[in-house]
Amino acid sequence: MEDEKRQSTVKDAHGQKNNQSQLNNNRKIALCGVLIALAMILSYLESLVPIHMAVPGVKLGLANLVTIIALQRLDLKSTIVISVGRIILSNILFGNMAVLLYSLAGAACSILIMTLLKKCRVFGLVGISVAGAVFHNLGQILVAVCVMENIRIFYYMLVLLITGTAAGVAIGLLASFLLKNIRIQA
Repeated sequence: MEDEKRQSTVKDAHGQKNNQSQLNNNRKIALCGVLIALAMILSYLESLVPIHMAVPGVKLGLANLVTIIALQRLDLKSTIVISVGRIILSNILFGNMAVLLYSLAGAACSILIMTLLKKCRVFGLVGISVAGAVFHNLGQILVAVCVMENIRIFYYMLVLLITGTAAGVAIGLLASFLLKNIRIQA
């Protein structure tokens, strides 16, 4: 009789643990959804400001603010889901599906370098953001070179290096401020 009671307690404890794990997983999924929506809103707002008129292909990258914050507060898998989800949905709703490949390549390069730099613990958040912005541009340039079969497109990288650095500093500073002043939990 006592043995059955002990097994019942173990089952309840396992059930409780599984429920808590499921609750945490549900919170993470909901948080990813909210962050995708926030990134899409920032992406849309940025599309309303014609910065690219002065220099083609240049934008601040406000949606990348969400990616940087996710990379700092969530796991890599969630960060990738947020970034890819935002890119796909934003391109479907607000953009041109022809630029999807460029966006995905830029995001892949950006997340890769930011993850590596975060693990090295050599650079602060602003440095990580700058590297992410520059590598995002590099990823897009690599796709452009392949698609257009013209290596001279790399000359434009100098312009994107300068503007990417400026945008990376701005987004990094904003991300630092937000991470100090908001609480994000999965």
